[in-house]
Amino acid sequence: MSNQTIYIVMGISVALIVVIGIVYYIMSKKMQKSEYKQIQKLQKGTKTSTFSAEVIYQKLYLIYSRTPFIKRYILKLRRRLEILNIDDEYITRRDSAKIMTKALVVLIPLIILTILMTKSNYLLMFILLMFEIFMIDILIEGSVDKKDDELLVQQIDFFSEIRHAYHEFNMVEEAIYQVSQDDEKEVSRQGEKIYEILISDDPETELEKYYDVAPNNFLKEFAGLSYLTKEFGDRKVDGASLYLKNVDNITQEMQIEILKRDKLNYVFRSLSFISIAPVLLLEPLKSWAVSNFSFVKNWYYGKSGMIVQILILIITFVSYILVRKLKDNGSVSMDTKNTENPWQAKVYKNKIGKKIVDLFLPKKGTKEYKKVSDLLKDAASPLKMEWVYINRICIAIVTFIASIFMFMYLHQVAIDYEYTQPTTDYNMLSGMTAKDEKKAMELTEQDNIYLDMFRGKLNTTTKDIEKALKISKYYKDSTSEEITTAAKRIYDKLQVVNSEYLKWFEILLACAFAILGYMAQIWILMFQAKMRQLEMEDEVMQFQTIILMLMRIERVNVEIILEWLERYSNIFKSQITRCVNDYEAGAWEALENLKNDISYLPMIRIVESMQAAVEKIPIKDAFDELDSEREYYREKRKESNDRLIKRKGMIGKVIGFAPMVCMFVGYLIIPLVFIGLTSMSSTFSSMSATTY
Repeated sequence: MSNQTIYIVMGISVALIVVIGIVYYIMSKKMQKSEYKQIQKLQKGTKTSTFSAEVIYQKLYLIYSRTPFIKRYILKLRRRLEILNIDDEYITRRDSAKIMTKALVVLIPLIILTILMTKSNYLLMFILLMFEIFMIDILIEGSVDKKDDELLVQQIDFFSEIRHAYHEFNMVEEAIYQVSQDDEKEVSRQGEKIYEILISDDPETELEKYYDVAPNNFLKEFAGLSYLTKEFGDRKVDGASLYLKNVDNITQEMQIEILKRDKLNYVFRSLSFISIAPVLLLEPLKSWAVSNFSFVKNWYYGKSGMIVQILILIITFVSYILVRKLKDNGSVSMDTKNTENPWQAKVYKNKIGKKIVDLFLPKKGTKEYKKVSDLLKDAASPLKMEWVYINRICIAIVTFIASIFMFMYLHQVAIDYEYTQPTTDYNMLSGMTAKDEKKAMELTEQDNIYLDMFRGKLNTTTKDIEKALKISKYYKDSTSEEITTAAKRIYDKLQVVNSEYLKWFEILLACAFAILGYMAQIWILMFQAKMRQLEMEDEVMQFQTIILMLMRIERVNVEIILEWLERYSNIFKSQITRCVNDYEAGAWEALENLKNDISYLPMIRIVESMQAAVEKIPIKDAFDELDSEREYYREKRKESNDRLIKRKGMIGKVIGFAPMVCMFVGYLIIPLVFIGLTSMSSTFSSMSATTY
């Protein structure tokens, strides 16, 4: 990058900081009264300075929520923060604005730099800007995941304090209330919510509501165990409180989960950025190659270079999506999408849209319908069947249109290349001096006159071009041989220009790409389902811990255990849900059907133990091996997590580094080697011909 460009970037950055400072000042002085009163109510009497960060973030939230493009991200962000903050509007707005501001501070300079670096290539500029928009998701989800991890760490201390408070009060609700009042942390708000549930008039209903919004499974387990202990009472097992033993089990599960997340974050810490980094390096790499190896200039600025560039961008996009799916496939991840009334639902409510979608939607009861339905369950996707097909149709249409525009753009690139590149017969291995380049550009401008004259005339011959050259002022002193050579050169250019139009096979290719786009949604779901199968062992071990906590509680039966497993399941959720629904019609038959629906042996053994418990064998006897081999299962769980992380890390690195490898090999090494060898061979041939 030249010094002039650096000065421009620095000047724009300084100007941007000044503008932000002025905006902050104006907002603090001229904020609308109604908005300021609303903020004061949300603060609940807290008095802060007008220029405090708290108030600034509240005002920024109001601005972000009105800005069309940013509004989508701020709403998506607050949906997840609402869960962490238990609907505390003030804190949710503050955290949303804080995270969004940090993302914009990183993104805005990057966008400015991209525009400056790619101002001569509008297609690349557009694609780079689109990929930088994806970075907002990376920054936002990274920030929210960090808060989620902090909450998990706080829960360790929270449960430790619960132990001491329970020894003091010997009452579950009082212990939770006391600990929640002593802390100002995020977990204290969760504790207050659980306390309100336990003392409510209808705790079962309130508990079910909390299960839907709890930030993680461990708080669900704690709330459920606290309710069962309050309702059925505590008991001593081996001289210790069963309730506190179960709290210890949850704590140990959280410690395992924290270690798993830390290792997973370490493995994937930069893969999302690495997967999209090639799109930022394409233009600098091209500039470096052209400046150091002049013989590749024709390739990089021609049609072939653009095709490879587009292929790398497509590979980068696919890799980015797969890496995100691979990392965010954990059972405790929260989906921030609007699943109540998304744009797909609005399309399907439209009469015309519904008729079009129904043409593609498989009929209920057919093999295809069952196949897609099972795939959605296996992938734990929140999408409905009709939403999936709306996505598939839209992706196919967009892919077809984008393919047509891409082919048209490639034709235009080839035409522009003939009109703009220097015309010369110099040796490709040697560069051109400034004088030679100026002379070559003058020759190109002369050729362009005749290209415009004969463009579109498909029956033009070299004789027609020679006639035009003979009466031209540029060739009035030229020999017949020079005119023939020039006519041949212009004719070759004309053939390229006249042949660059949309062809029938390109429309067929666009249709083929549209079919690939139509299948992309299914392939992503299949990939997601495959990745979820890697976590099957981990989920079964979670089930074993849940059963271990429930098996010694009074009045707990197999049906209650199934309801708990359904609540915390992801991979086996559909099968367990079917079993719970059929349980009242026949417990043994429902469990037998569940056993037939699954093929994973450790899960089958759990179902067989539940069948034994249905036959009047006490639950604690049916699952006695879980208690006797508890340490073994815990160590096995840790080892299983390590294997899972290594396997995911290996797959993630292959996918994440694929675009970078393709860029260096396909966009740099192969062109340099192939074109260099071709040019060298041509040079030696010319030298041999000259010698003879």
